[in-house]
Amino acid sequence: MDATVDGELLELEGSGAHVLVLAGGRRTPGADGVLRGLLARSAGVPADDVELVHACVECGARHGRPHVAYPATPSGAQWFADVAIAGDAVVAAAATRHPLGVGIETAALDAGAVIDEAAFHANEREALDELDPARRPLVRAALWARKTALLRAVGHTEFIEPSRLELSIPGADGGVGRIVRSVPEFGEGWREVRFHDVPVPGNRAASVATLG
Repeated sequence: MDATVDGELLELEGSGAHVLVLAGGRRTPGADGVLRGLLARSAGVPADDVELVHACVECGARHGRPHVAYPATPSGAQWFADVAIAGDAVVAAAATRHPLGVGIETAALDAGAVIDEAAFHANEREALDELDPARRPLVRAALWARKTALLRAVGHTEFIEPSRLELSIPGADGGVGRIVRSVPEFGEGWREVRFHDVPVPGNRAASVATLG
């Protein structure tokens, strides 16, 4: 089964990344199947030949984005790819130029103060509090999807408390977010990070973070 047939293919402007969104089908393909389908279509190889390695190349644990063992890019370099799933929605992304990560989050009416304090910077929480209550859950979900995507893109690193990072607020930045306040662990590269919000059906938000 070609997982790309029923999905929506998007290209993220200025990043060289391609994104595949599947949602609402009676039978949702597995996350790896969707990612293999996207890589196969992008690289021009059979989906069955695509090899994904989920073990971290640094520590062997299963975290962060998968490593694409095959295929290579036309120049012989590595593909960067990731996939995330929430309910019946799957978002996969692949690129040749920049490492990336994918995050998807279902909007919750009230995540709770304790969770928000752990997830969001004080300035982010203040901005969320100022939003119309009807908009707030989806914007909160988009903000968390961005942070999830970033940490998946970065992969192996020391634990970073999400509340130490301040990002631009979804809906106020035109759908392409940036890091407003970074942490020392990211060095100077944080200035080049971009968050591309991806439309998904239902009460969900998704984002693709690109590094560099």
